Formats: sequence, structure tokens, C-alpha cells
Amino acid sequence: MTGGRLVVCPTPIGNLEDVTLRVLSALRDADVIACEDTRRTRVLLERYGVQAVLVSYHDHNEHARAAELVRRMQAGEVVALVSDAGMPLVSDPGYVLVQGCVAGGLEVEVLPGPSAVMAALVASALPADSWRFAGFLPRKQSALEALFGARETLVAFESPKRVASTLETLAGIDPGRPVAVCRELTKVHEEVIRGSAAELAERYADADPRGELVLVVGAAPEAVGADPQVVEAVRTLVEAGARPRTAASVVAGLTGASANELYRATSIQPAEPGPAEDS
Repeated sequence: MTGGRLVVCPTPIGNLEDVTLRVLSALRDADVIACEDTRRTRVLLERYGVQAVLVSYHDHNEHARAAELVRRMQAGEVVALVSDAGMPLVSDPGYVLVQGCVAGGLEVEVLPGPSAVMAALVASALPADSWRFAGFLPRKQSALEALFGARETLVAFESPKRVASTLETLAGIDPGRPVAVCRELTKVHEEVIRGSAAELAERYADADPRGELVLVVGAAPEAVGADPQVVEAVRTLVEAGARPRTAASVVAGLTGASANELYRATSIQPAEPGPAEDS
């Protein structure tokens, strides 16, 4: 490729030896490297003797800096985009810049490389034929509970300070659900802990994990035998403001149905669409 363009460069998630030869070549050849934290990127560049012009590109200056970089590419420059670790745009800055390039008719080249998401998914030993990446898990309890109703393997980032409460929430929904907590991947203290939601909730209840965490959660089992009318009663309570888990428990107590089945059916299956209204 020639002329102004963007090269998206994934960088190591921990071990600097994981950088690819193509990424190093792209960083050497770029007119400017846009990086989330210039200090972090400079450590990688110095390790491999790469001399480059760096500019900051992060959440707080993304729009203004993206416009500037697009103009530079339109003038013929090559811009390399990196984040602190892993693939840019995946829970990291870069979306605005890529969108600006596409809108401006500029070439976008994406190089393969390290990814905490893929490493954790494979290390979890959970099914990888159908999976969902959720980014950082939501703080709102109802949103978190709904996410745990996914019918495919779930991969998400989580804060060490919140992993205990998150596992407790999952254990309350489905104590036997398989989970893997992947910590400090590719680093010296890498650790992958696998077990049921109940086991890991107990393990981390009094633990103080440190470093970066990726949580991998097995798919929710399919709800069986939930009466559609009973499920609709749960949905009605949820729409009125009740938490899905609380609503399922209340209706289960009144009907004798399984609270877990009602919760899963309500969280996973969309409500039947009503008749179209004339505009």
C-alpha cells in the first residue's frame, strides 16, 4: 500500500516478546504513531530500537486528534495506531479515527496480534464455537444479570475490585455455571482459575486479586418447561421496574415454577412483538 493510510497495530498484553514482526515494521515505517499513553508505547519502542514520532490519542482527546490525523493522512502520511495493550478499538480508543478514515476514503490496514480476549477464551477450556465479547461488565445489577443469560460463552473484562461481587451474582443465578478467571495473561504472574460459579465466588469472597482480569463464563442452559403465561408475568414485573431475579423469585413462589427457569426464560427470550401501531 502507498499513500496516506491508517495501520492498526496490536501490541503485547504483557510480554513484550509477543509483538509481531509486521507490527514492528509498521511502527518503524509510520510517519507518526498515535498511542493511548506515549510513555507505555515508548517502552515497547525502546525495547526494539524503533525511532518514531509519537502523539497521544486517548478517550479525552479522541475527536480532536482524530480530525488532525485524518488531515495528515489525506496529505499523504502513514499513521500507526496503538493502544496500551492488545488490539485498538477493543475496549480501547480508536473507533472515531477508523470511522474518520472510512468516511474520508482512506485505507485502513489492520494487523493481527496479541489479544487478551482470544487468549482468555482459549485458556478457559470453555466452548469457543459460539461466544460473545461484552467489553467491561456493566455495573447495573439488572444489566449484569441479563448478560449472564447469554446462550453462548461470555468473555468480558472485570475489575479486581468487583470480581467477587460479580461471581456472587452469577452464583445466585446458576451456582453450577462453569467459569474461568484469567489474570495477568502472558505476564510473570499469569493465572487461570477454572471452576463453578459457586466455587469461584467462595474462592474470591475474601481474596484480593491484583492485575488485569478477563472473566469467561459458560453459556446459560436452555430454559425448559417454563409456562409462557408465567414467563409473561415475570416480564410484566420487570417492565414495571423489578429486578429480573427478584421478579422470577416472586412469581416462582406464587406458581411453584422454577425461579431459575423463569429467570433464564425472561432474560434470554425476547417478548413477543405486539401489533404494529399506525403512525
